[in-house]
Amino acid sequence: TLAMLVGEALGRECLALGVSVLLGPGVNIKRHPLCGRNFEYFSEDPLLAGEFAASFVKGVQSQGVGTSIKHFAANNQEANRMTIDTQVDERTLREIYLPAFEAAVTRSQPWTVMCAYNRLNGQQCSEHDWLNNTLLRGEWGFEGLLLTDWGAIANRVKGLLAGIDLEMPSSAGVNDARIAAAVRSGALEEGVLDRAAARVVSLYLKSDAAKAAHASKEEDKAMHARHHALARRAAAESAVLLKNDGQLLPLGAGSGRVALIGGFATAPRYQGSGSSKVNSHTLDRPLDALRAAVEGGGGALVYAAGYEPGHAALDDALIDEAVAAASGADAAIILAGLPDEFESEGFDRSHMRLPEQMDRLIAAVAAAQPRCVVVLSNGSPVLMPWLGGVPAVLETYLSGQAGALALADLLFGAACPSGKLAETFPAAAEDCASHAHFASNPRRLVYREGLHVGYRHFLTQGVQPVFPFGHGLSYTSFEYGPLSPSESAIAISDPAAASVLTLTLEIRNAGSCDGSEVVQLYVASSRRSGGVHRPARELRAFRKVWLPRGESKTVRLDLDARAFAFYDTRAGGWRVEGGEYELVASASSEDVRSRAVVSVSSEGAAAPHEGAVAANPPYVEATDEVLGQMGLQVQPERSVRPFDRRTTVGEMGDEAGCCGKCLYSMLICGMPKATNPIEHRLRLEMTRTLPLEILFNFANGGAGCVVLPDWLLRGLLCCFNTCPF
Repeated sequence: TLAMLVGEALGRECLALGVSVLLGPGVNIKRHPLCGRNFEYFSEDPLLAGEFAASFVKGVQSQGVGTSIKHFAANNQEANRMTIDTQVDERTLREIYLPAFEAAVTRSQPWTVMCAYNRLNGQQCSEHDWLNNTLLRGEWGFEGLLLTDWGAIANRVKGLLAGIDLEMPSSAGVNDARIAAAVRSGALEEGVLDRAAARVVSLYLKSDAAKAAHASKEEDKAMHARHHALARRAAAESAVLLKNDGQLLPLGAGSGRVALIGGFATAPRYQGSGSSKVNSHTLDRPLDALRAAVEGGGGALVYAAGYEPGHAALDDALIDEAVAAASGADAAIILAGLPDEFESEGFDRSHMRLPEQMDRLIAAVAAAQPRCVVVLSNGSPVLMPWLGGVPAVLETYLSGQAGALALADLLFGAACPSGKLAETFPAAAEDCASHAHFASNPRRLVYREGLHVGYRHFLTQGVQPVFPFGHGLSYTSFEYGPLSPSESAIAISDPAAASVLTLTLEIRNAGSCDGSEVVQLYVASSRRSGGVHRPARELRAFRKVWLPRGESKTVRLDLDARAFAFYDTRAGGWRVEGGEYELVASASSEDVRSRAVVSVSSEGAAAPHEGAVAANPPYVEATDEVLGQMGLQVQPERSVRPFDRRTTVGEMGDEAGCCGKCLYSMLICGMPKATNPIEHRLRLEMTRTLPLEILFNFANGGAGCVVLPDWLLRGLLCCFNTCPF
């Protein structure tokens, strides 16, 4: 797969740079479009995220480099990520937030798993025995090393007991001393420490052997050229053609005079901000790539900035210049999207809008030039108030170092778009079921929408998005034949069975160019009204198929027992509810092309048992009572007072009177200043939401010795808890 090829390339580059473990992939679910780190995650759908994760991990590790799948688990926002208590019922966890981790672990065995900052149902993920020992190591059979996110450790001894092998970063011996004291007192068995130490040594030996086998630097030069070509292919195949009225695209070789508009032409937005930012070996500019393509076809390209790429501040003069360039051209290409400061690790977006300058620019240019193409560079969904006036929109996301060359290939027909949206583009953030409970509380967050994440909500509740999950147009067209199941009735006795049904259908490329189609298979239970509550339909398989024009191919899709199962919290396991299931072959979650029905019987569950139905009632936004039926007892929000070791720097500044404000100001003023404003904001947000004990750990680890002893923290807490002002 393409994900595996990209993983292999990254693995080889890690070897060349002496990197033993690549700290990725991030497989958290895109619960809400405003999550600041969505650009790092794969999808809103757990099956799709799991397929990508398993292939990516396999690719990287085939080169002798480890991966660190993250952030385990239910880390779906950046706001207050170090202190938030994420409260999720077990069925939703098992069906939405855990399957991507499960797929990667059971199919590809990542060398490491990184635990998340947050609490999960009252327990820190770094101290969560059920999550780390019972589930990860027990049920899934994880064999590798479990490490913390940077600063995610709360209590190091409890962390060891809960399966955490490695604390990152070092606390300069403070936590080592606590471990030694716990062993001496008998609170910690030495065998627990030995197991963790053995896993650390095993990881070191495994990575050391891979480094020793690395080839020469001469090979690295050729490697970078090959990888740049792969980056170009990956960017082209990942782009999604959202709209193409009148078949405006591709522009073709003889496009005449083309106006290229947008500051991203000279300073492309090609990667995310935060810890994921890398130094590219090569970076192509859209201005250069598109000029070469236009002039190579005998045309001419004119350029107007339209906006300043760093901030896109309001500037009417730049819009006027762009309109003049577009009105004098045969076609206009506008490069728009989100500047770096709009999305990053460390903070969430406050809205889904593009910068106002870009929205005004697009509307003005589209009014002056009807042959207008908008190319988006962004890490997550955006609003498009100008959509009705623009004939073509190409979503390139953050397309990497060769994205400019891929863009030229796509716009001028050297490549045919084949990407599909891995997330829903809503008409408004408020349309998402999770919106009322996203980043809405600094200490507690209840996932009241349950299973209704992304397209599951939009389909079930009949909410119309701008672009649905799985959507993506092509320069060609595909015809779907009948969907044929291998059997019309199946019996499932084992919910873990690997294969229970095969479906086939014929796909024909009925258009004028070669291209690829992603066939999507969704499953819907006909018992939704009387049985266990389920979303309207759910993605259960997909297959990408390349077809020359005029040719046909039979596509095979296999379903396992889990495709029909739900997680029964009363029974403590997966169950298959008997009845009829509709199987839907689609070009998107909404674009249904072919249907079939299969009858399913399940041992002991021809009808759902009463306990299962009672524990899975219908809901749109689950109340405490409904969540209680589903097995989740909603925990009360933790009070800020009295202050404790997990109190954040920001809470001290807000709640501890003059003394707290003074401490907060001292810490912020003493924070190292970053020249990059995005990095500065990230540091500021990190400091504000940093628990006091983690602040002390960071200070000691950074100094390499104990500069802030624990007695000082205890004294500060005593002082602030008794201070009248």
